[in-house]
Amino acid sequence: MSLPLEGIRVADFTWVWAGPFCTLQLAHLGAEVIRVESATRTCVTRLLPPFADGQPGPNRSGYFNQYNQGKLSLALDLKQPQALAVAKDLVAQCDIVCENFAAGVMERMGLGYEVLRALRPDLIMIALSGYGATGPDAEFVSYGPAQVPLSGMSSLTGYAGWPPMHVGISYGDPTGGLHGAVAVLAALWHREATGEGQYIDLSQWETSIATLGEGVLEQSLTGTQPPRAGNRDPHMAPHGIFRCAGEQRWVAIAVRDDEEWIRFAACIGAPALGTDPRFATLAARKANEDALEAVVSDWTRPLPDGEVVARLQAANIPAAAAMTNRDLAEDEDLRRSGFHVFREHPEIGSRLHLGIPWQMSDTPCSVRSAAPCLGQHTDDVLRRVLGYDDARIAALRDAGVLT
Repeated sequence: MSLPLEGIRVADFTWVWAGPFCTLQLAHLGAEVIRVESATRTCVTRLLPPFADGQPGPNRSGYFNQYNQGKLSLALDLKQPQALAVAKDLVAQCDIVCENFAAGVMERMGLGYEVLRALRPDLIMIALSGYGATGPDAEFVSYGPAQVPLSGMSSLTGYAGWPPMHVGISYGDPTGGLHGAVAVLAALWHREATGEGQYIDLSQWETSIATLGEGVLEQSLTGTQPPRAGNRDPHMAPHGIFRCAGEQRWVAIAVRDDEEWIRFAACIGAPALGTDPRFATLAARKANEDALEAVVSDWTRPLPDGEVVARLQAANIPAAAAMTNRDLAEDEDLRRSGFHVFREHPEIGSRLHLGIPWQMSDTPCSVRSAAPCLGQHTDDVLRRVLGYDDARIAALRDAGVLT
C-alpha cells in the first residue's frame, strides 16, 4: 500500500526544531526528505543533550534523533563555491524546498525562490522564518523560547498576583512546524489540481499567536486583558493539579458541574461538602476557591496518585496523573497503540522513539528509519538522485565540499 506522499521528494535546508518538525511530518507521510547539513556548521540540535549513554556526539543527541526520524542526510558545505551547484542540482530533483533561516539568508546564499523555481517551475518552497519574509522584524533571528512571551502566552501563564511566567517548552517551534506541514500539503493539493508550485511565507510568531485566539478576542471584544489564573478555570471548580504521596507525584482534577461536585464529595468521604453552601454551586466554589483547593489537597496528599485517579474515574469525574517522562516512556497503553517505536540507529543502536500520533485507515504510516548520522547518505543521494559518477563525487570530496 502506497504512502500519502510516496514519490514526493523534499530538499530540507532546515535546522534546530521548527523546520525539522515540519519535514518530520512529511517524512512520516512517506516523502523522501533529504537533509542538507554540514559538519562545518552543525545543526544546533545535534549538539544538545541528552546524549545516548551520556557520551556527546553529533549522532547521539536524543533531541536531534527524535525530530529527524525517517530522513536522509547529505553532507554539503554551502560555504564552498562548488556546493551551490550541487544544491541546485538537488532542488531540480525535488518537489519541495523547506528552510527556516531568518528572512533573506537563502537569497544571500544564492538559493532564493526566484532562482530555484527557474530550476523547477512547479517547485513548492516554504520558509519558516521567525517573523515572515517582509516587514520591520523580517531579518531578526528567532528561537522558539522568544515566541512564548511575544505571542502573549506568558501574559496568560502564571498565578493570580504573580508576574508573567514562561512555559516549559518552546511552543513556537512545533507550532510553526505543524502549521508549515499543513501549508505544504495544501500547496501539493493545489499543484495536483493546477500544475502550479508556490512560495509559502510562514511566520513562526504569527502561528504562535494563532494558538491563543480566545485571549486576543477577549481583549478585542471587551477591552479586558484575560487574567492569569494558574491552573484554575472560570467554568469549573475544583480545577487544578494537586499533590499526592511520593516524590513529585501530582494529579489533575476537573469538576465540571454541581452534580459532579456532589459525587466528588462522596468520593473523598465527606458527602456533607456536596451541599455545603460554600461549595454547592459553581459561583460559591469560585468565591471560596482557596478553601476548596485546601479541601482537595488534604485528601490527595496522603494518597498515591494512581489511587486518586482510580477512585475519581470510577465516579466518572475527570482525573489523570501528571505524568513524568519516565511514566510516558514506560506506559503500556502507548506501547500497545504503536506510538512507541524502536528503530536501529547506526551509532547508538535500537532506542525508543515517540512515533506518529495519528494514523489513517486507508494509508497507514510508520516511522521508516531512525534519524540519520551526519552525511550518512551523501554518496547515495549524489549517485541515485543526482546521477553523479564516482569521479565527480571524489572530486567534490577532495575539494572539501562534502563535509
